[in-house]
Amino acid sequence: MPQDRRPSFTRHSSQDMRLSSAPGGVEHAVRVDLDGLINQMPNGPDKDKFSKEMDDFYRLFTRYLHDKKHSKPLDWEKVRGPKPEDVITYKDLEQKSVQDVAPLLSKLAVLKLNGGLGTTMGCVGPKSAIEVRDSQTFLDLTVQQIEYLNQVSGADVPLILMNSFNTDEDTSKIVQKYSTHNVSICTFNQSRYPRFKTDSNLPLAQTPENKPNMWYPPGHGDLYESFANSGLLDQLIDEGKEWVFVSNVDNLGATVDPVILQHMADTGAEFVMEVTDKTKADIKGGTIIDYDGQVRLLEIAQVPKAHVDDFKRVKKFKIFNTNNLWISIKAIKRLVASQKFDLDLIVNNKTTDDGTAVIQLETAVGAAIKHFAGAHGVNVPRSRFLPVKSTSDLFLVTSDLYLLENGELRLNPKRTFKTVPVVKLGDHFKKVNDYLARFKTPPQILELDHLTVTGDVSFSSDVTLEGT
Repeated sequence: MPQDRRPSFTRHSSQDMRLSSAPGGVEHAVRVDLDGLINQMPNGPDKDKFSKEMDDFYRLFTRYLHDKKHSKPLDWEKVRGPKPEDVITYKDLEQKSVQDVAPLLSKLAVLKLNGGLGTTMGCVGPKSAIEVRDSQTFLDLTVQQIEYLNQVSGADVPLILMNSFNTDEDTSKIVQKYSTHNVSICTFNQSRYPRFKTDSNLPLAQTPENKPNMWYPPGHGDLYESFANSGLLDQLIDEGKEWVFVSNVDNLGATVDPVILQHMADTGAEFVMEVTDKTKADIKGGTIIDYDGQVRLLEIAQVPKAHVDDFKRVKKFKIFNTNNLWISIKAIKRLVASQKFDLDLIVNNKTTDDGTAVIQLETAVGAAIKHFAGAHGVNVPRSRFLPVKSTSDLFLVTSDLYLLENGELRLNPKRTFKTVPVVKLGDHFKKVNDYLARFKTPPQILELDHLTVTGDVSFSSDVTLEGT
């Protein structure tokens, strides 16, 4: 058995100790609570996994307490746009086809972030199970893409899904339907961390059971630790894989790109972030900056309130992170093993159903850019960023604006303009079922520039929308 490296404490039941203001008092009390949760688990692999998660959470929590006392706010005067070598242009890269990079594809794995639910669009279960085009789901299209990639290249690119405790059970059932497809599918779960009370800093959960409001998935920055803890990282290394392409499962533009894969191999970079030009619709998106001579990802949550408007200006911060990331697998293993892989903390204040104020500590996967050797951005075409976050987005991808080929959506060449229309559907369209009830057939919008719909409006079949 591996040695238990958790701090050893004498346990006390005194409420005075738990609320002590002495140095280490809060940390001690939280550690006691976490150990109490661990000890409720029966011995076995599940307990070992849970224990490791609680250790990882405790390390994050102690960082939070330290940062509250000692960290300095972001010095806006040191924030600079990225240096030319920190963001290169996609069109300047040597063009390659899938066949050209077939040997490199044998060293690639694709990982989709699959922890989110479809609740914001009025759906039950994993968001990846929402039908987005021709009765096919996000996952259906992803499997088609990789199956076609393997067929054309002769490679065996596996699909890995990082689930959360919210999506794992349903996803495990869904992927069974792909058993006859030419793609290997593996899944693992990201961590499950306890929410803690804002006033006392103590965990809300009293048992390790997955009760509502008690636990949360700590953001996609947890990918690195969870990937390593799952054993899949070592398995991929043993199979000769060198890179993993990471993206959000709801980004229909995030397909394997042979040009960027070749660029990874040629440069030896351990981390490449795809960025694209910012528009007014993307003003909250994280951006690559130069901070004290180091390339970093700056998220809006990190920006001092006095400078938020400055951050949103498209002229100053011209690009944003698509969350399409190309990462060296061996570099992930090295950095996780170092235990110095600290990502910028995102403190997410929440309120439970009963009104309790709680905190979730989260991290973003792109924030790791500062830890990898040779890390930089590639400014890619907007077509690489096609997320479906709302029914307004669904309106676009179901229309004749896009053509579907081998699981990939491409802008219809018949559209005169190469930009996408601005679409804002009102609250009556917010949920998928309500949206579908108001459109009998997908609209034809090749000549559409801008559409705003308010009120309880329904559209007949074979509707063509043009102009503004």
